[in-house]
Amino acid sequence: MEFKDYYQILGVARSATADEIKKAYRKLARKYHPDVSKEPDAQARMVELNEAQAVLSDPEKRAAYDALGSGHQGQQDFRPPPNWDAGFEFSDRAGGTGGAGEDYSDFFEQLFGRAAQGRTGRGGPRAHQGRHEAQPERGDDHHAKIELDLLDAFNGAERHIDLRGARLDDTGHVVTQERTLQVKIPKGVIEGQQIRLSGQGGPGYGGGPAGDLFLEVHFREHPRYRVQGRDLTASLPLAPWEAALGAQVEVSTLSSRVQVTVPPGWKKGRKLRLKGHGIPGRGSDPAGDLYLELELALPPADTPKARELYETMARELAFDPRAGL
Repeated sequence: MEFKDYYQILGVARSATADEIKKAYRKLARKYHPDVSKEPDAQARMVELNEAQAVLSDPEKRAAYDALGSGHQGQQDFRPPPNWDAGFEFSDRAGGTGGAGEDYSDFFEQLFGRAAQGRTGRGGPRAHQGRHEAQPERGDDHHAKIELDLLDAFNGAERHIDLRGARLDDTGHVVTQERTLQVKIPKGVIEGQQIRLSGQGGPGYGGGPAGDLFLEVHFREHPRYRVQGRDLTASLPLAPWEAALGAQVEVSTLSSRVQVTVPPGWKKGRKLRLKGHGIPGRGSDPAGDLYLELELALPPADTPKARELYETMARELAFDPRAGL
C-alpha cells in the first residue's frame, strides 16, 4: 500500500493552520474540479484533494495521521502497525469532506474508512441561529479503540486507560488533549465488543446531557494464544514417541493446568479441543474452547548418546519420509 502525504497533496506545510489548509484546498479545487477543469487528470486529482481535506480539516484525524505518518514520505510502501490508532479518541461529529460513497484510496480506507463511513455525526459544534436560543441537546458520542491483555478479558479487571483527543486552538493549530479514565473491563469481553462509559463523550449543548464514550476492545498479541471470538488456539509440542504412541501430557490454560490425552498416530494439522477453556461466556453466550495444535518437536542430536539413538532408528526403522514423492 502506498503512503499518502496529504500535506504534499495540498501543498501546505505540516505546521499549517486550519485556515491555510482550507484556502489551499479551495484554490486547488477550483483548478481541478471536473465540472470546470480542462486538466487531463482532474478527476483523480480531485479525489486526492478531497481525501487530504477530509483528514487534515478534522483535528482528530489529523492528529492521528500525524502520529502515524511521522518519518514517512509520499508514495513509499507502507503498512500501518496493528491497532495503530489505539488510544485515539474520535467524536461522532462530521469531519472534513466526503465520507460514505467517496472513492478514496486504500490508504484512507484502511486508516479512516470505517470511521468516515460509519459516523453520520451532528455537524460539529452548534451555532446559534437567528435570535433564538439553542435548545438543550445531547452531546456527541465519542469512540476509541483500546488494547487489552487477554487475561483482562478472561478474569475481568479495572484498568487506567489513556486517551488522546485533539482540537484547534485560537490560532487554528491542532493541539492534543489527553485524559486518563478508570475503566472496568467486564469478564468475558471479546475483541470488537464495545465498553460504554455513560456521560464520558462530548459535552451537551445548551445545557443538554453529555454524550457517551464507546471503547472498542482489541487484544495485544499474546506470546502463546491466538484469539478468534471466544476460542483460543495454542501449539502443543510433542516428542516423537508421544506423537507416535500417544501420551498423557500436562498443559497450561489461562486458568489452570490440565491433563490432556494425546491419541497415538500423530498427523500434521491435528487439533485437540478443550471445551470451555477459552474466553468465559457472557449472558447467553457460552464459554469458548481451547484448541491445541499438535506439533512435532525433534530432540537435538547434540550428545553421543543422542546420535547413537538416531543412528539406531535410521538402521532399524523401515521409514521413508519421502515415499511417494
